[in-house]
Amino acid sequence: MRDQAVRRTLAATALALLYSSSVSAATEPLIPPAYLSIAREVGVPPRLLYAVALTESALRFSTAAVQPWPWSLNVNGKTEYHASRADAYRAIRRHLAAGRRSIDIGLMQVNWRWHRETLQDPWKALDPYHNLRIGARLLRDRYRECGDWLTAAGRYHAPAATSRSQALAKTYRHHVAKQLAQLPGSG
Repeated sequence: MRDQAVRRTLAATALALLYSSSVSAATEPLIPPAYLSIAREVGVPPRLLYAVALTESALRFSTAAVQPWPWSLNVNGKTEYHASRADAYRAIRRHLAAGRRSIDIGLMQVNWRWHRETLQDPWKALDPYHNLRIGARLLRDRYRECGDWLTAAGRYHAPAATSRSQALAKTYRHHVAKQLAQLPGSG
């Protein structure tokens, strides 16, 4: 248990580069640089991209800080937070060996079953920048279908046209809107 806490602390420290910001707080407060860069590259609103990542993979640290966690998985509806990329990779390999294919991976919880080709392989799927870029592209593609960013966020989570999927998308859209409202500068 202590070993896992130490690995999580070390991993969080290593992630400081992903989340550290040289961006002026006046421009886009609390949106980490990787989100700003990839959002601009792909053409999605940075705040929305970060809100979706928070909705998908948020982890509360002992400092009460909440951040998207790059080594989170959701396997058949059960969330797992791993201390390191290597730990998450081993878990994915175990799940795949056991025949489980519905695995949401990383910051943006990109689903292995539906996006395996784009994710490429489990190790690459856990690369925070690769995962974030894929999620941003999926979000942009949903926007191109509907023309509304919050609707696109709902469809990011539940893209099917069934009534059940539409209900899930509506609920998810509300979760993302709540995350957006909690981000500084949302007024």
